[in-house]
Amino acid sequence: MYPCKLKPALKDYIWGGNRLVSEYGIESRESIVAEAWMLSCNGAGASTIIGGPLDGLTLTEALFAEIEKTLGSNNPFSVYFPILIKLLDAQNDLSVQVHPSNGYALDHEGEFGKTELWYILDAQEGACIHYGFSRALTCDELREHIENNTIMDALKRVPVKRGDVFLIKAGTVHAIGKGIVLVEIQQNSNATYRVYDYDRKDAQGNRRELHVEKAIAVTNTSFVPTPPIPAESVQEAGYTVSRLASCEWFTVDLLKIDSSAGLSCDDTSFTSLLFIEGIARIIFDNDAYGKNGVIEAAKGESVFLPAGTGRYRIEGQSTILKTTR
Repeated sequence: MYPCKLKPALKDYIWGGNRLVSEYGIESRESIVAEAWMLSCNGAGASTIIGGPLDGLTLTEALFAEIEKTLGSNNPFSVYFPILIKLLDAQNDLSVQVHPSNGYALDHEGEFGKTELWYILDAQEGACIHYGFSRALTCDELREHIENNTIMDALKRVPVKRGDVFLIKAGTVHAIGKGIVLVEIQQNSNATYRVYDYDRKDAQGNRRELHVEKAIAVTNTSFVPTPPIPAESVQEAGYTVSRLASCEWFTVDLLKIDSSAGLSCDDTSFTSLLFIEGIARIIFDNDAYGKNGVIEAAKGESVFLPAGTGRYRIEGQSTILKTTR
């Protein structure tokens, strides 16, 4: 396995818009793209390798023979790719939903649970998310709100702006509001329980399924404070780095590169570089990577570095979300 660009898997949901195509350069035959899965080995849609001997293979296929070496020693699961990274364009409100913890999801869904991080790329005036409840509820109160379609009255509304960061732990009821473009960095899982969908219908006239009993079983009904996570910045030579979050499943740093950044990808973890602003060149110490040791990347592009890639330098004014295990 070698450092490479990835072509995202695309998802078209009823709430999606056209900004991923028009502003982030996502290639699609359709103008409406709800999600672009920028780093994915998920069975519902895997990213595809661009360039080199593995060109055209999915990341899943490329990792199959050497997954332990490629993911690094920090990954405790020899056959499980731990992270899924998405770009989302919410032209309309997403459903109110909750994700189970690992234990519940493994017992009931045969996969891991889902904790996720949101980084707000853009938000229209008045845009908001819903995160947890405005006060603690009992399970009976939660059930009553779901059955009476009054769950929105119980949720906490949080206005958002560009650059806000939220860590959404498993068990927290949440929803992304309309007018928001964001990056979602999550456990590699589709375990989602929908509790409210605004009584919408899909293209076939069907209402989407709700998962009331499972949602009640996994929801944290206590009050959870939700200020955006502060991003403490550290000035390095040629760039600034801000630690957005670090949890059991991922560590995410925001890199703002003024001129260049000298970095390294050792054998403990792979690295995902998601470019959200600017144009840059990734220059590797090993000139066998990319084209003569260089990969060029721009806004809306995703680059995967396998564990053990070694030292590299990013040159060019750009903003990058760097994710490791």
